[in-house]
Amino acid sequence: MLSAGVIAWIGAVFLAAGLVKGVVGMGLPTVAMGLLAVTMPPAQAAALLLIPSLVTNLWQLLTGPSFAGLCKRLWTMMAGVVLGTVAGAGLLTGAHTALASAGLGAALVLYALVGLARAGFTTPARHEAWASPLVGVATGLVTGATGVFVIPAVPYLQSLRLGREDLIQALGLSFTVSTAALAIGLFRTGAFASPTAQLAGSVAALVPALAGMFAGQVLRRRMSVETFRMVFFIGLLALGVYLAGEAAI
Repeated sequence: MLSAGVIAWIGAVFLAAGLVKGVVGMGLPTVAMGLLAVTMPPAQAAALLLIPSLVTNLWQLLTGPSFAGLCKRLWTMMAGVVLGTVAGAGLLTGAHTALASAGLGAALVLYALVGLARAGFTTPARHEAWASPLVGVATGLVTGATGVFVIPAVPYLQSLRLGREDLIQALGLSFTVSTAALAIGLFRTGAFASPTAQLAGSVAALVPALAGMFAGQVLRRRMSVETFRMVFFIGLLALGVYLAGEAAI
């Protein structure tokens, strides 16, 4: 049974994660995993974020303009995500939790540095046939080990030079598949010790996540996204360093 303080903390985390999602179109799993992992094992944190992540990303995916075209273009990447995530999910459980926390911290640091440096590259269309499945497997392994979906999927999708709405929809596709694959991986490794209770907790976390997302969408129309983006990446960098340092002690 979780204490009132822990429940309040979980609610605040998903409210903040939803806010980030509403403003920048991504980041709910990253923020939620980073903050929840400070107070609970990564596998427990990953179980909580499954429903909020799935619902918010499905909404992002299904409201875009190019669902069929993106699925046809990116299906090998998505297949790689599933394979890598299921294969790597065991690192989130059992004796590997310290390693998973360190991996989560490293992934957050890497993602923050890439964002702050505005590092970017372009993937020519002729290279997508081999690059997409490799990026998918790599993203899946990181997702399975840390619960974070963004590395290297987000930089790669940005490198395809998709239109703004297509990019947002492609991110929704990648995150939706990653969430579903993570659920399969966690179930396969026995991470759901109490499936009913964990599912109920994840469903409950959806409420503050949606509230935060809608608030973030309102905020996005009133503030500079660039300012928020800078604060977001600096915060992720600090959190990643903290988690990696704690795991190393």
